[in-house]
Amino acid sequence: MNNSTPIRIALWSGPRNISTAMMRSWGNRSDTAVVDEPFYAFYLKRTGKNHPGIMEIVADNEPDVCKIIDRLTGPIPGGRRLFYQKQMTHHLLPEVDRKWLSAVTNCFLIRDPAEVITSYTKKNNDPGLDDLGFVQQAEIFDWVRQHSGKIAPVVDARDVLRDPERMLRLLCKAVGVEFDDAMLSWPPGLRETDGIWAKYWYDEVAKSTSFQPYRPKNERVPEHLRDMHDRCRECYEQLFQYRLL
Repeated sequence: MNNSTPIRIALWSGPRNISTAMMRSWGNRSDTAVVDEPFYAFYLKRTGKNHPGIMEIVADNEPDVCKIIDRLTGPIPGGRRLFYQKQMTHHLLPEVDRKWLSAVTNCFLIRDPAEVITSYTKKNNDPGLDDLGFVQQAEIFDWVRQHSGKIAPVVDARDVLRDPERMLRLLCKAVGVEFDDAMLSWPPGLRETDGIWAKYWYDEVAKSTSFQPYRPKNERVPEHLRDMHDRCRECYEQLFQYRLL
């Protein structure tokens, strides 16, 4: 393992997952720079989705997709060796050329769709399929497999919460970096690297100092979302079979 080779890690997740906690974990390494949802402003500007703080987000962040990709594949901020990119699958709209994915090390964070949907509906009780990111996650996963000839690393949120150290060790090995104990805990509070949207979404993670223990969710998916859940589950299971164990 060459400790001087720059590595750009793009972790692809949908919403209502543990993606921000994973960003905290990687961001607590001294050798790692992080970026928070770099395509968010582009996504909001293109779709007009009425998310909290939309005007502020678009004004404060780069909406030009070419410039975003240049940033993600260019020099790593602060001269760090690792560049951890917290990516949302639904932000990578179909019109964005996928070729840049070959310049980063892609990995995938999945979560059971029943848990995602029941969490999401607390904020929005009528999501569209595209809002949940499962179809896009499967598409990105397939693109990476077809163009690299390899199965990208997949981790399930439940596994991470049940045994953070074991799963982080497996993920580090899979992406070619050494595990660091600093990934297991972090100081509370927000970060300069958090998106401007943190004040709307990051209350819980701002209070945290480590991954929270897994607690089973026994909430039922609303009847009007059952068909959507079934489609999401097809995509989830496509990746689930490859998860690190």
